[in-house]
Amino acid sequence: MTREFASNSADGTVQLGHELAPLLRHATLVLLRGDLGTGKTTLVKGIAEAFGAAEREDVTSPTFTLVHEYHGPERAIYHIDLYRIETQHDLDGLGIDDLVRDKSNLVLVEWGEKFPRLVSMSDAEISITRAGADGRKLRLSIGAHR
Repeated sequence: MTREFASNSADGTVQLGHELAPLLRHATLVLLRGDLGTGKTTLVKGIAEAFGAAEREDVTSPTFTLVHEYHGPERAIYHIDLYRIETQHDLDGLGIDDLVRDKSNLVLVEWGEKFPRLVSMSDAEISITRAGADGRKLRLSIGAHR
């Protein structure tokens, strides 16, 4: 299944996260694709908030910490940024395989496309592209790789 969405602001992108969350209820590993600054973390704010795992202002980019975790009543959300990860060895050290084994987790990975194994393991992919100065286009693909 592939669906497309549009946003005209950061708040609109957070709201799209709320809309996408029910579509991700059976997903465990979701890749987030998009250039720097396209709103991947902004989207995660809405997803985490929709699952009751975090308030939007508590969700920040994991660029330097690599992994942020948020715990909701039904699911834990793991937001991972692989921008600075270059080798399979470094990737293995993050324990993504262990996180994905627990199907109650939702693992949202930025820059996961750098690692073909993660692409093949993913349940869904969300691609974000710029559409003008403030606009964004999102494409959700579920079940594309399994």
